Amino acid sequence: MMDVKDCGGVILTAFHSFRNQSDEQKHTADNRKAQYPRIGMSSPGSGSPLAPDRSVSRDSMEDYWSEMKNIQEDRQEDLVERVSSDEAELEEAWLQEAGLSTLVTGTQSDGPAEALLSTLTRSQAAMVKKRVDNYTQTLRKRNRQPTRHVRDVFSMPDASSELTPPISPNGQIAPKLPQWNPPKVPPACSAFTPPDSKSSSGGSEPIVLSFDVPYSEAARAHRKGRECHDCRRTRKDDKDLPGFQTVRPRQGVTRVNDLSSEDIRKIGYISLIELTTFYDIMGIEMKRNRVERSKARDSGIFGVPLTTLLENDQKKYPGSRVPLVFRKLLSKLEQTGLQTEGILRVPGSASRVKHLRQELELKFYEDRFDWDQVRQNDAAGLLKMFIRELPYPLLTQQHLPAFTAAQSISSAKHQFQALHLLIMLIPEANRDTLKAFLEFLRKVVAYEATNRMSLWNVSMIVAPNLFTFRGKNAKQEEMQVAVAAAQLVRLLITHQDLLWTVPCFLISHVRKMNEAAMGKKTPTSEKTKRRLLRRWNVEKDRDRSEVTDLRDGVIRVHAPLHAKVSMAIQLSCEMKARDITARFDIENGRGSRSGSRRQRQCLFEVGGNIGERCLDPDAHLLDVYHANPHCEWVLKSR
Repeated sequence: MMDVKDCGGVILTAFHSFRNQSDEQKHTADNRKAQYPRIGMSSPGSGSPLAPDRSVSRDSMEDYWSEMKNIQEDRQEDLVERVSSDEAELEEAWLQEAGLSTLVTGTQSDGPAEALLSTLTRSQAAMVKKRVDNYTQTLRKRNRQPTRHVRDVFSMPDASSELTPPISPNGQIAPKLPQWNPPKVPPACSAFTPPDSKSSSGGSEPIVLSFDVPYSEAARAHRKGRECHDCRRTRKDDKDLPGFQTVRPRQGVTRVNDLSSEDIRKIGYISLIELTTFYDIMGIEMKRNRVERSKARDSGIFGVPLTTLLENDQKKYPGSRVPLVFRKLLSKLEQTGLQTEGILRVPGSASRVKHLRQELELKFYEDRFDWDQVRQNDAAGLLKMFIRELPYPLLTQQHLPAFTAAQSISSAKHQFQALHLLIMLIPEANRDTLKAFLEFLRKVVAYEATNRMSLWNVSMIVAPNLFTFRGKNAKQEEMQVAVAAAQLVRLLITHQDLLWTVPCFLISHVRKMNEAAMGKKTPTSEKTKRRLLRRWNVEKDRDRSEVTDLRDGVIRVHAPLHAKVSMAIQLSCEMKARDITARFDIENGRGSRSGSRRQRQCLFEVGGNIGERCLDPDAHLLDVYHANPHCEWVLKSR
């Protein structure tokens, strides 16, 4: 295969494949070029690059044209066009998703609005005020009186300065401000270990990622036209994705599945506010689609919402997190297709794929489907068809514009940060399915030597399936965005492990929210008061009985599955979570052999200012203790 070198950003208007083609295939390629002419690599009217600043290889462009042709041929005629949403409805939907619906409705909701507002940074609070004000103004223009005026919500003269404490240059909260009483919670990542690995970015200096300061605060150099250091580092001659160097937090790495569902819900509130603030600072318009309740199927395989598929799957296989048919297609491809040349690129027979689809619909849930009849390329076609035909996009209908907007960011670091917040936002079913898909794509790229599918080839094929506008009138502009989206797919594939870790500043936000919420809880009835009083007395008696051994820096670990169900442990500066699990194994007389059998035994912090968090084996427990001194420590299976 001949490589195409950098040609200085020339727009490709024609190409010729170096592979053998029949006359009919050449004619089809010419038709595709005529149908989609001169798609460049930058956004119309924007100087920011939407994809790597180098020419796309001929093979990659051909992959793109083929994929677009397949998508258009498979597109059903009855797809409903999206309608424009009323601006007030969009703002109300944003506030509801951010857990702040009470600011405009005046009614009680599940979202802890007051606790959330008390933890926002100055920039984040200003953004919330802006959204509420826009909602109010929109209603007034329509001669409709809002339930609450923005002045009633933010009664102080300047919400951006009074609602939240001032932020120092390093992003820390300066607590001395009138009417501001921040919860006394230490920063989530007060100390870090030195970077323990070096980047593989082709010798260029790695970009350091820090997760202890909100991204919007770190990017404030964009304000007032100042040049951002991270954007300045983006060089025109960079041909490879940058390497990111991270620092490991002393409290340990937290992954999405390590937190309770309640805390993940709060992570979603904060992530939406932070993403909107981040985009505003970057000068990017934060558009949003209204979620259209289409007539989606409630049974079958294709065209069924992810949540419905999982509900049906969990009746048969409890605990399923990814649709069974999707997992089976990935498994089939991993078993027989990873080393197949052109996998994902070379389409299967259209008639055969159509027949297999019908067979899956009829026989999959009855365990009568014959997977041996499925060829590798057919499985790849079915996999992409499954993603395309979801009634609601895998990246979610409401947040797809935000994913698309990230393409206009010139800095790879800021692109990654936008994607990171978006991953925290999308629903659990979408996040788990996307994670399984990206893990598979990484395996495909790992076999590039045999399957001839480079990272760029894979990204060019996947991007249209994830990002292409799916209405009847797909335009040239949407296709340009789809080509540019390949850069985002490359980031998703390459840095997927980092994307599924929860930034420390979000964990710190959740702790502060929980502290604030606990401070506002009051008994609502005599019965509730009596119940709380009994609980307080029980806890007081328990604390009194343990006062002799639970001194400062001493914790009691509960291990209900071990013979020794409880143990008081004196913490030291370097003691880690893995040391606790090892000590319990030794104390119970099982030694190292038990460690292999009890791999899923993890240490959790439960309660206090967190719902529940599974601790990283390398988490320094004294730091966790200082951040959450009133939690319980439990050793249990995940």
